[in-house]
Amino acid sequence: MSKITSTVNKNSDSYKLNFAYHSELGAQLRTRIEDAINGGRDHLIERHRKRGKLLPRERIDLLVDPCTPFLEFSTLAAYEQYGGKVHSAGVVTGIGVIHGQFCVIVANDSTVKGGAYYPETVKKHIRAQEIAEKHQLPCIYLVDCGGAYLHEWDRVFPDRDHFGNIFYRQCNLSAQGLPQLAAVFGVSTAGAAYIPALSDEVVMVRGNATIHLGGPSIVKVAINEDISPEELGGAEMHTTVSGVSDYIAETEQEALARMRDIVSKLNRRQGNFQRTQPVQEPAYAAEEIKGIVSKDFAQPYDVREVIARLIDASDFQEFKPQWGTSLICGTAHIQGYPVGILGNNGPLFSDASVKGAHFIELCEQRNIPLLFLHNVPGFMVGKAAEQGGISKHSAKLVYAMSCAKVPRFSVVIGGSYGAGNYGMCGRGFRPNLMFAWPNSVVATMSADIGTNVVMELARTSISKPPTQESLDKLDRETRAMYAEKSGAYYATSRLWDDGIIEPEQTRDVIGLCLAVAATLPPEEGRSYVYRM
Repeated sequence: MSKITSTVNKNSDSYKLNFAYHSELGAQLRTRIEDAINGGRDHLIERHRKRGKLLPRERIDLLVDPCTPFLEFSTLAAYEQYGGKVHSAGVVTGIGVIHGQFCVIVANDSTVKGGAYYPETVKKHIRAQEIAEKHQLPCIYLVDCGGAYLHEWDRVFPDRDHFGNIFYRQCNLSAQGLPQLAAVFGVSTAGAAYIPALSDEVVMVRGNATIHLGGPSIVKVAINEDISPEELGGAEMHTTVSGVSDYIAETEQEALARMRDIVSKLNRRQGNFQRTQPVQEPAYAAEEIKGIVSKDFAQPYDVREVIARLIDASDFQEFKPQWGTSLICGTAHIQGYPVGILGNNGPLFSDASVKGAHFIELCEQRNIPLLFLHNVPGFMVGKAAEQGGISKHSAKLVYAMSCAKVPRFSVVIGGSYGAGNYGMCGRGFRPNLMFAWPNSVVATMSADIGTNVVMELARTSISKPPTQESLDKLDRETRAMYAEKSGAYYATSRLWDDGIIEPEQTRDVIGLCLAVAATLPPEEGRSYVYRM
């Protein structure tokens, strides 16, 4: 009785139009990811290889167990910023499996501005450490980094969440018993020298790896000493003289093999604290999602049709199916792991908000992770809504979601507007991981509503009464601003999410997230359910 029965007509014109639209978005995403990985720097990659060096993703491939997935974060960080030349923000981060152990990996890309840290690089690195802390995972740093990008020092160096926070977190992660391990493949200078210096164990590659707080040019200016990079901070010196490095490797492949050996001896037990079941494929093909999700946000669709293509056997135990129907809630399994799902079927009314809060408390009591599927115009507004207590009822959903101790994951599958973004566990509420589809939009409100608000304020301005010409210009500029700043690529470039994924990838991505979350023991705390 709990299986979702699809009513999708794959021969309808709307299905075909939607399918073509999302297929085009998927092809565009793949092209942009390919460019972020390899594009625009062939001469730098060639020079890199002539030095006997591997690219960061090649290093990761050798580090992780064969035929296991690597969940990469924010591949398009810094997209279309800095002239489009800071690909992936110059660092590759993600979760991989090493000797059966989930690990967070941070790998500098020295073919991108010498691996220097831009503001988005810092943010991406810190986000990887935050994910490691949330899931209690070791961190592996594959270092090849020239330190902070000096022209951006004021946005990289001094503030609480800037470059220094990387080292603060590294110290505290180690203090929590989460191993911090570094392999150095190239330059590790200035602030970047602290990444290996603060690691529990360090491997350096002879001939290419160097660690020094100040390079030869700085030493010359500071104390008038002439010295080569190798003498100052090479692998042999640091392994045999200073003791900064614990192991020397002749090649990058040897260094990565040594790092695998270190991980194999960490003596960490990785348990499973969830009651799993055998994996079953959904009853419907994942690629059909592309025909279901409307190209036009104004055209509704039933989020159950999306859920049916994400969950095992399309088996969904829906909670309160006849009440608060603009929010669909229910439990299921994805890749064998239990999950509580909340998905939008319109704006959040008072009844839907209370229903969502109740459902979150059920999942909290039962230690079931939560998955939020965003397609929400916001909480309902208007006289009836306010008199019905939407302010207090929406706050109940926000409160329950904010305080939930179970792992929480979010995927923006459509629009995520205003306080609706908050109620559905947007970025400000620190979901364990958050992803977006290429069609997604995150904004305070839609372009139409936002433009109308701005125009009304302009029309009623006392200080500067508008002309029709100025109003028309303001209308165009406001709509253009919303079009630019609310799209998926603008958001992911600034790390408002952990990456853009295609709709048909969602099941596998969330399945891997749930597998990582299943290694966490239940947190102690509130376990009662309060029927509001």
